[in-house]
Amino acid sequence: MAADYEWRPTFLLMNMIKSFSAVLLAFHFAASAATVGDWVVYEGKKGPGKGKHIVFLSGDEEYRSEEGLPQLAKILAVHHGFKCTVLFPVDADGTINPNNQRSIPNAAALDSADAVIMALRFRKWSDTDMKHFVDYVNSGKPIIALRTSTHAFDFGKDSAYAKYGWRSSEWKGGFGKQVLGETWVDHWAKHKVEATRGIIAPGARGDVLLRGVVDVFADTDIYEAYPPADAKILLLGQALKGMKPDSPPADYRRKRSTDKQEQGINDPMMPVAWTRLHTNETGKVNKILCTTLGSATDLQSEGLRRFLVNGAYWAVGLEKKIPRKARVDYVGEFHPTMYGFNTFKKGVKPAEHELKTKP
Repeated sequence: MAADYEWRPTFLLMNMIKSFSAVLLAFHFAASAATVGDWVVYEGKKGPGKGKHIVFLSGDEEYRSEEGLPQLAKILAVHHGFKCTVLFPVDADGTINPNNQRSIPNAAALDSADAVIMALRFRKWSDTDMKHFVDYVNSGKPIIALRTSTHAFDFGKDSAYAKYGWRSSEWKGGFGKQVLGETWVDHWAKHKVEATRGIIAPGARGDVLLRGVVDVFADTDIYEAYPPADAKILLLGQALKGMKPDSPPADYRRKRSTDKQEQGINDPMMPVAWTRLHTNETGKVNKILCTTLGSATDLQSEGLRRFLVNGAYWAVGLEKKIPRKARVDYVGEFHPTMYGFNTFKKGVKPAEHELKTKP
């Protein structure tokens, strides 16, 4: 009996430990599944981009990057072979919320990125998440920045990365001015009234990023922008009188924000896309492609999509493999929401952007 008495508690204890371990394991996998669902990955199967990883950073309150970047990522994965990871600002319930300026699940994906395509506005990420981004920049890897990325971050003084904020006094103009070449200045054309026609800049016509690029149109307005002297201007923005591709050019005068001098709205035209080489604080060099175009609705322009696809090739060192006319047709349906504050589709989870059929 004594032996039986000693054995039973040991047996019960072992079973309890096993059961508890099983519960912990189940909880771990459930938590992992919930976390993984906060982003999407498109694995390209074949194409020049095979073996290259692009991380897309969506997070702006107005221009629907949470819709536009997944479509651009699908195009690059399915038609060109890149592995594309798209990150979103996500609430605790797992739904995408562009107004959640502090959220960027899986920022660690940046650690294995070969290129970044970003469309951010006034983000206030934690120091932990921001470190992945800053480490990426300091590694000397390329950045493709769209629209409001010129004012991507807005940190308080308590952040270890306060200088990246667009209002930084330490780094004038913050990340936008210091790295991309411009920060937020002003709307140059009339917002939601005057669309933009992309005009190839003088001397840029032979640039590989413009290969096969024609008829660039954006229904967003032109930003006032003054890239530095080391930037190569690729596209100029012609302000239009209306919101259609065939609208005539606008014709009036207005004052610049910088020196308050008056000029024609299209004389000269503001730059809307440029490249530059940025020497970062570690002494390494980042290839930069910045455009003040890039809302989800702008990506309805075949010319703009091709320009950005060419940019992805250029960014990762595949300039010689840029096609004469890169394939940029939609993958699946694409009906972007018109830009505006609080116009984003509520209740959408990242998983809804997954490919219905694998590339």
